[in-house]
Amino acid sequence: MTIITLGPEGTFSHELALKMGCKSVRLVPTIHSILSAVAKGEGEGIVPIENSEAGGVGETLDGLLRYPLFITAEMYMPIHHHLASPVSLAQMKIIYAHPQTHEQCSERIEEWKIPVIHTSSNASSALEAKKTPNAGAILSVSGASLYKMPIIVSNIENNSSNTTRFVRISRTPAPKDNAQKCSIVIDPSTDRAGLLHDLLEVFAQRSINLTRIESRPSKRGIGNYVFFLDFESSSCTDETLEELKVITTVKELGCYRKVEVPL
Repeated sequence: MTIITLGPEGTFSHELALKMGCKSVRLVPTIHSILSAVAKGEGEGIVPIENSEAGGVGETLDGLLRYPLFITAEMYMPIHHHLASPVSLAQMKIIYAHPQTHEQCSERIEEWKIPVIHTSSNASSALEAKKTPNAGAILSVSGASLYKMPIIVSNIENNSSNTTRFVRISRTPAPKDNAQKCSIVIDPSTDRAGLLHDLLEVFAQRSINLTRIESRPSKRGIGNYVFFLDFESSSCTDETLEELKVITTVKELGCYRKVEVPL
């Protein structure tokens, strides 16, 4: 099975795919192109879905809402960022960084007061910095090594416990047997007082733990939102989803297990 993930070589997504022992890896330039390719049956995907510092990855969440895809596994990867450049920090005039990387390293970047240009991936940051005079890029250790850029400041992330949650995406759901977590999207058809309370009460009545809830614009106008929910799988999962569907529109994103990432 081909695994489609974010390229070029040297992204955290690519590094994770290699750590997971994926034999056939195809690299594409954007998260949208990963989800589109999986939807066409060209393979399965690995995409970042949230970060402990920067929160949800909007492009992934929007793609899961748009395409008929399922989450079949989740993986957690510690993320450490490094400023790499052929010139010193004092000589640096511009820094290239992915938007999520920028947010995860915002405190140090603010201190340096060096302008930042956003890129589509950390690997793209390296490629842009290599062809721009007096530029730096924020990269992983493997990315800096791959693109032969010296690391001049290490571990610049805001939080030393910085972690990204990745998910594996497929056109077919994983078996629910022994699932640890389930993900859904709730798309309210009405806007009324107490609606969110009523939706969450369905879980509370069954003592089901919600592990994450996030609102995203529905793309149908200002003030119109959908809600992404993750919750612990239980013997009541099917019953819970059926009751929710009586109240609102529900898109099931699948039930799945956590896969440990080799060191």
